[in-house]
Amino acid sequence: MITVTKTFLPPLEEYNKLLNGIWERGWLTNEGPLVGQLEDALKQVLGVKHLFFVSNGTLALQLAIKALDLQGGEIITTPFSYVATTSSIVWENCRPVFVDICPDTLCLNPELIEAAITPNTRAILATHVFGTPCDVDAIAQIADRNNLRVIYDAAHAFGVNYLGQSVLNYGDINTLSFHATKLFHTGEGGAVVTNNDYLAHKLGYMRNFGHNGPNQFVGLGINAKNSELHAAMGLSVLPYVPQLMERRRALSALYDKLLAPLRLQQPVVPTGAEPNYSYFPVLLQSEEQLLAVVAALNSQNVYPRRYFYPALTSLPYVSASTVCPVAQAVAARVLCLPLYHELAEAEVEQIVRIIAHVCR
Repeated sequence: MITVTKTFLPPLEEYNKLLNGIWERGWLTNEGPLVGQLEDALKQVLGVKHLFFVSNGTLALQLAIKALDLQGGEIITTPFSYVATTSSIVWENCRPVFVDICPDTLCLNPELIEAAITPNTRAILATHVFGTPCDVDAIAQIADRNNLRVIYDAAHAFGVNYLGQSVLNYGDINTLSFHATKLFHTGEGGAVVTNNDYLAHKLGYMRNFGHNGPNQFVGLGINAKNSELHAAMGLSVLPYVPQLMERRRALSALYDKLLAPLRLQQPVVPTGAEPNYSYFPVLLQSEEQLLAVVAALNSQNVYPRRYFYPALTSLPYVSASTVCPVAQAVAARVLCLPLYHELAEAEVEQIVRIIAHVCR
């Protein structure tokens, strides 16, 4: 069976070595030494100032919204992302205001943002879709003109650079997911990233019940910490990320070569961006063609994913009046093909043959 992705597991002896230290110390959670070691390593690898390892990427989004004091306001966001991008906004008692996406990058379209701004607008929450950077320069200009905060859902953007630096250095706060399906993972986990010292102080106590020392509470917090066991997984996986990324790059190049005769649309990577090859999305000509491709692949035990589908404007807890035609059309036609470190070149060739048979 060929699935859309497969979790990379490091050599067991390397993970066990770190587990042995946990057993010796008897320190499993509450900001243990491996959590600190992982945070320091990630800050160095990603080139960011402050990074907080948390339980998952959804809590990272909720912490970002709470830290920026956005509750009760409107947040302009994308209709083309994973459900957590929108559900976190609603969960934190904010109102998502959807703006359509660019047809080339599939990210939030900055040309449409200002028309959606109202006196209640507090922030912009945009997703680097499939790791493709948003137009961060245009969004920054809009935010500055209108006194808005900017959060980037960077769940797919681990290791992505733009103009020579981490894409995580743009905006007020970035959030990451370290779920097992991601390029870099900790089994379950995520992170909140900021270069702002004041926000870093807030995020530091907010993820740990509001603690500012063992017997002091400086403010409101929740339990968003992560464990030494998850940090050990991250420390074991991190050294392999460069070769995992290179393997995905090579497989993506093979897909590009073999799919070229079919002229399928793919997201455009902006000039100056260095992708991480975390996904391989293609857009079929129609939803009917997509369903035919999925059926043909499934019949051969190949399982791609309609990612993201449906558009978030269809969620039952958001305004039903919002219309985002580009996002809705893309969501109906986009398909992520299998891409992972153990995928063989022969399997890529098989996948493309099946697609070509349907799309000929």
